[in-house]
Amino acid sequence: MWAATLLGMRVLLCPDKFAGTLPAPEVAAAVAEGWRTVTGGDDLLIRPLADGGPGFVDVLADALDGRRVPVRTVDPLGRPAAGEILLTGDGTAYLESAQACGLHLLDPAERDPKSTTSYGLGLLVAAAVEHGATTVVIGLGGSGTNDGGAGMLTALGITPLDEAGRALPYGGAALAALAALDGAPRLRGARLVAATDVDNPLLGLHGASSVFGPQKGADRADVLLLDAALERFAEVLQRDLPGAPAQLGALPGGGAAGGIGAAILALGGRCESGIGLVTRAIGLDTALESVDLVITGEGSFDHQSLRGKVVAGVAGAARDRGVPCVVLAGQVSTGRREAAAAGVTDAYSLVEHFGGEERGGLATALSRPADGLRELGARLARQWSR
Repeated sequence: MWAATLLGMRVLLCPDKFAGTLPAPEVAAAVAEGWRTVTGGDDLLIRPLADGGPGFVDVLADALDGRRVPVRTVDPLGRPAAGEILLTGDGTAYLESAQACGLHLLDPAERDPKSTTSYGLGLLVAAAVEHGATTVVIGLGGSGTNDGGAGMLTALGITPLDEAGRALPYGGAALAALAALDGAPRLRGARLVAATDVDNPLLGLHGASSVFGPQKGADRADVLLLDAALERFAEVLQRDLPGAPAQLGALPGGGAAGGIGAAILALGGRCESGIGLVTRAIGLDTALESVDLVITGEGSFDHQSLRGKVVAGVAGAARDRGVPCVVLAGQVSTGRREAAAAGVTDAYSLVEHFGGEERGGLATALSRPADGLRELGARLARQWSR
């Protein structure tokens, strides 16, 4: 498997996005361009990936026979935003929360998970149902919200109320005053699937507020307030929403996208590995059977990378087939032993490639990621191609 044939090597390029710099297709294209400057005799299979976060719909649209439908929605602060759904012939709709709830839609000064809302995601789900979808697959990741999906539920017909029977304001903090839910979900029998890159629960030390809240602008006091508010939200969901599972706050995946995963579970939906769903859609397993080398990557290869994200899924599948797997990333902080156990043969950092942080490598990696990936692609070709 490792040796090249007379016709050259077969190399599978299947990276995730480099968040904030390059989408997955551009990452793969840059690496391929660099490889081809060294040798033109190798067969490069380009299969960009996503794990549920930004780029989820783009990757699936390239792999599935479906049509993309634009949808008007709103961002985490209620401002107009452009979204879309991907509809396939089997009655499935694919959408991504980041188009309405994404952290990238907010300037740094606007990031406050106490007040941001998932309402816009509910508009996307409602649009999918209106277009006749019987299954709605929601990519979760990259969110700037921490409202447990309360905004999404509101858009779908379920209004959170306070003790006086008034509708609560949007945002996670307001849920501390939640007394009841009013209404029923307008889903017309559609089944919901959360495609997520994390298995964190809704509540506690490993929950949505504690782990991801600080990334969205929450300080320590905010984290404690939000976790308590979501605890109250989970209690009321279990009491007032028919079919909501017991122990909602502790279920794996419930903490995805600021707790939107828990709202989907409360609606009778299920959580599924985002990378697993995408790899099936693009036929990754079939491609892995016939290649000599796999190159994957993401913006930051760290401890979270090995918990359900693209790199973990790809490296594990490659390891199981005896195929070497190389990771390219903006930054690498995962230990070599830990990475090797996950199936990673080697890992390369753009920051180090550009001289390290002390020599301005971080700034260069952020401003010239495509250049760095082309250079690393050429470097890998010289090391691996025969």
